[in-house]
Amino acid sequence: MECCRSCGRSGIRKIRNSPETAKRKGVIMENENTDLKSGPGCFWSFLKYNFIWLFLICFCGFLMGAVLYLNNIPAEEIFYGMLLCLFLMVVGTAVMFFRYRSRYLILRKMRSCVPVSLDGLPQTEELTEQEYQAMLRILLEENGRLQEDNIRRERDWMEYYTMWVHQIKTPIAALKLLLQEPDRERERDAGEELQELFSIEQYVEMALHYMRLGSETTDFVLRRVSLDDVLRESVRKYARHFIRRKISLDYEAVNAVKLTDEKWLGFVAEQLLSNALKYTHRGKISIFMENEKLVIADTGIGIRSEDLPRVCEKGYTGYNGHADKRSTGIGLYLCSRILGKLGHSLEITSEEGVGTRVMIGFPEHEE
Repeated sequence: MECCRSCGRSGIRKIRNSPETAKRKGVIMENENTDLKSGPGCFWSFLKYNFIWLFLICFCGFLMGAVLYLNNIPAEEIFYGMLLCLFLMVVGTAVMFFRYRSRYLILRKMRSCVPVSLDGLPQTEELTEQEYQAMLRILLEENGRLQEDNIRRERDWMEYYTMWVHQIKTPIAALKLLLQEPDRERERDAGEELQELFSIEQYVEMALHYMRLGSETTDFVLRRVSLDDVLRESVRKYARHFIRRKISLDYEAVNAVKLTDEKWLGFVAEQLLSNALKYTHRGKISIFMENEKLVIADTGIGIRSEDLPRVCEKGYTGYNGHADKRSTGIGLYLCSRILGKLGHSLEITSEEGVGTRVMIGFPEHEE
């Protein structure tokens, strides 16, 4: 807090540190605690910096005392003069040291606050330090320009990516309408084509949600939502897949109203249903409420015990994901991130060869 106040008085703004910067700064501060931060360490640094001048002054004093002694000047007078000169040198050295120390402390506080402005640098009349400060200002301006260019490029990329996702959804919808038109010659292949189009649409939706979730702001709209409405919409979207894969659905009306975002919770439900269908080759998928938690259970191949703690990590596919080449390791990661932002919990239990249960918990205060 002291450092931040000092930076505030000097007109210095702060920027947020990345973990790498914070770690690196912690190492620097730890080294300072054992060396320059202490008074003796700073004093020895000052002596090294001014060693030549102090040595020359002492040498000249000794040489002058020797000359006076050889000229038969009484030793008492020589001693008195040298003592007076020593006193003046000590006083001057102390003044120089405190100026040196105050400048050092200002610089150290500025570094610990990661300044983005050099207005608080100590004033100096030395030409070399003025040149150093001028170079620092040039580097800071160049760094600011590069950061602005990076931000602008990232913004342009995000805008283009958003536009691409929305544009590609249009031909997908048009193709879906064309394939749904009655055509007996293509009736046999229509199911497969619709399945592939659905996969494309699903990946596009995943990319769009991934991008929105990574932005600084999200379009969460929290209100009390009927879970049955969300679940029925998700099940209706995957009805063709249940029929095609001959997987039965055991859906019990949950009769629950929760404070959540309907669109984002629907995306989570769709991802969980997609995973259940992908890894269930026979049996059924069940949806019900248990202990105030929404449960989506399947009788699929299950998840290995060593993979279970990491299934929500970004890009982690595990043993089953390696077997399925289309697995991206993004679905459960997005579900975990979304539910965390909504204040909901996600719990996954599984037994290999038996099935998987995914449970979504809602805060108790919503009841």
